[in-house]
Amino acid sequence: MNRRTLLHGIAALAALPLLPACSQASPGTNAASATAQGSAAAKSAAGSSGANQSMGEVKMLDVPHSYWRDKVSPAAYEVLFDEDTEVAFSSPLDKEKRDGTFVCAACQLPLFDSTTKFDSGTGWPSFTAPIAGRMGTKRDFKLIWPRTEYHCARCGGHQGHVFDDGPAPRGERWCNNGLALAFVPQGQPLPALRG
Repeated sequence: MNRRTLLHGIAALAALPLLPACSQASPGTNAASATAQGSAAAKSAAGSSGANQSMGEVKMLDVPHSYWRDKVSPAAYEVLFDEDTEVAFSSPLDKEKRDGTFVCAACQLPLFDSTTKFDSGTGWPSFTAPIAGRMGTKRDFKLIWPRTEYHCARCGGHQGHVFDDGPAPRGERWCNNGLALAFVPQGQPLPALRG
């Protein structure tokens, strides 16, 4: 066995305790399957903060990931553009309960209305659906089994994964990294888009 194989094995074993938190919210929840297209799933995600006003089609920015390095914190950059995952229960946004809008920490595109947020018990901010047309999705095999990764439709910043163990009626849990978001309380203006 070479050193690289040994290190990969140790890393895989170290990640095992994280698997339950990354895959299920709470035992006993029964829900419909997750969708492969975030924008199609989000059509009914209307909210009260005004963030759902039509922006037209969201166009993907044509900037390299390095463009964002001096616009977000180093930890946020690792999550958004290196697809890292923050430690569970480390984000104050997990317990954020005020009315408002959650925007992408990089480009500041509104992604979630607070009316779709719920406490999943996983330690990450969780939502039943994003604002329509604001997310792109792809299949992710980083933890062996397939998951649906989602990212900001404008800057491509990694947000989290969607699971099929959310509350009724949708049955979806959009499990987000808090470092990938910023919160704007209702009544405050949304920030100008960056990029």
